[in-house]
Amino acid sequence: MPVKDFQGRILILDYGSQYTQLIARRVREAHVYCEIHPFYMSLEAIRAFRARGIILSGGPSSVYEKDAPLNSADLFRLGIPTLGICYGMQLMAHVLGGKVAGSTKREYGRSELFIDNEEDLFAGLDGGKAIQAWMSHGDRIEAAPEGFQVIAHSPNSPVSAIRHPGLRAYGVQFHPEVVHTPLGREILQNFLFRICQCPPDWTMESLVIKTIQYLKEEIGKEKVICGLSGGVDSSVVAVLLHRAVGSQLTSIFVDNGLLRKDEARKVKEVFGFNLGLDLRVVDAGDLFLEKLAGVVDPEQKRKII
Repeated sequence: MPVKDFQGRILILDYGSQYTQLIARRVREAHVYCEIHPFYMSLEAIRAFRARGIILSGGPSSVYEKDAPLNSADLFRLGIPTLGICYGMQLMAHVLGGKVAGSTKREYGRSELFIDNEEDLFAGLDGGKAIQAWMSHGDRIEAAPEGFQVIAHSPNSPVSAIRHPGLRAYGVQFHPEVVHTPLGREILQNFLFRICQCPPDWTMESLVIKTIQYLKEEIGKEKVICGLSGGVDSSVVAVLLHRAVGSQLTSIFVDNGLLRKDEARKVKEVFGFNLGLDLRVVDAGDLFLEKLAGVVDPEQKRKII
């Protein structure tokens, strides 16, 4: 099913963070579709992805290192809301004219974060009060780029979060995706729902509905044959096809003579009788056993089967 069928799509650009997959997990737990791509994804490909928002992951590099993973400032002028996390925030500040420098004291572990602005990204959080946040960085932003507002600070990072309302660009020095930032989910969901306006439509229910509609449009009035083994993959495909095109589907189950006791009977009972599929069972046990006779190499057996 095409990605375009999901109205809210988030693009995650990866800069080598150990937490990139965790960012994706948090987005998906909020029922928003997302994909991870390498940081060097072209601007043309980013436009074609039609994301509602972009998240820049953290990473182990410094923006001043040779061959550091960087993007051009044009990334932030696409009109797509962007959230930079840790290195992603430093990259944003660096390419847009801010000042990033090494800190005299590396900040790693839990830290107190003070919210200076409760709008959009930090909506619903207590402004002026300290919340717990997980830091993991050596460099820090000493001066935000022109047009950016500082919206949070910590004892070691006077610029711990920034935003540019015009560019719809946001950055956080901490990691909202980890459990050590207790309010991290709320912050990420503020980005997804308040800023990017993503509908929470990436659910199993919506996936089934959209997939069935897609199959109906693709198949039309054609006939369909589906090989059904009784395993998870082919079973899901067969049931979705049956819901989409009904009697246009013929499913074929091959009994190769090597199945578990009563497996063929149970498959026929479940899919033919209970679910109403047009299921044809082919008894090919003799053929398979004939081809396997005398074969002792396991790999060769696998290929024959």
